[in-house]
Amino acid sequence: MTVLFIADLHLSPTHPDITDCFFRFMEQEAPSASALYVLGDLFESWIGDDENTPLQCDVADAFKALNDKGVPIYFIHGNRDFMIGKRFAKSAGMTLLPEHHVIDLFGEPTLIMHGDTLCIQDEGYQRYRKKVHNKFAQWLFRRLPLSTRQKIGLKIRSSSTSNKQIKPQDIMDVDSDEVIRVMQAYGVKQLIHGHTHRPNIHNLSLGTDLAQRIVLGDWYTQGSVLSCTSEGCTLETRKFGK
Repeated sequence: MTVLFIADLHLSPTHPDITDCFFRFMEQEAPSASALYVLGDLFESWIGDDENTPLQCDVADAFKALNDKGVPIYFIHGNRDFMIGKRFAKSAGMTLLPEHHVIDLFGEPTLIMHGDTLCIQDEGYQRYRKKVHNKFAQWLFRRLPLSTRQKIGLKIRSSSTSNKQIKPQDIMDVDSDEVIRVMQAYGVKQLIHGHTHRPNIHNLSLGTDLAQRIVLGDWYTQGSVLSCTSEGCTLETRKFGK
């Protein structure tokens, strides 16, 4: 049995190499998994389930085909696609999970999340996150005309790119004290997340206990997959192109 985890694909029509790698993964590898977890930022942006672009429909079809083969698919929202709703999830055959969720990974209670809530030193982003995750604000946004939401989404992406270029790298990474606090709060010794685009397996101490934090990689220059079996977890890459 193998459980697969992916995150930070940032799928968009402007990067067909990423999309091709994703579809190849879905067709050739994912069907042999016992479960697939997508830990956020599957798409570069998401302004509502009613947009229905060709890419969004193709991705939903790929997930549904996998689910029809008996592979359960679980999704946690990222900071780019936190507006994905029940309509898309149903069409994709995936189950939406809360932003912090504990699973039994081969007998090890494991906390899974996107990871942006761990980056508490980036105070500007955390203030922004609090605003856009407000349920009333999301309700209002969904009721704007599609064209208006598309313009707002484009402006937000442009602003995010500019901010990343001027922010110190350290504040965009996780806060080590926050990692320990959250893991202790959920009573786990293993954490899996994405968001930071810094794939690695970190060993740490939780008091007298040894613990592990696994960071998923992004798909900007290659595919990135975390493969877990009863023997342990391995970070793997997938080359673009056939």
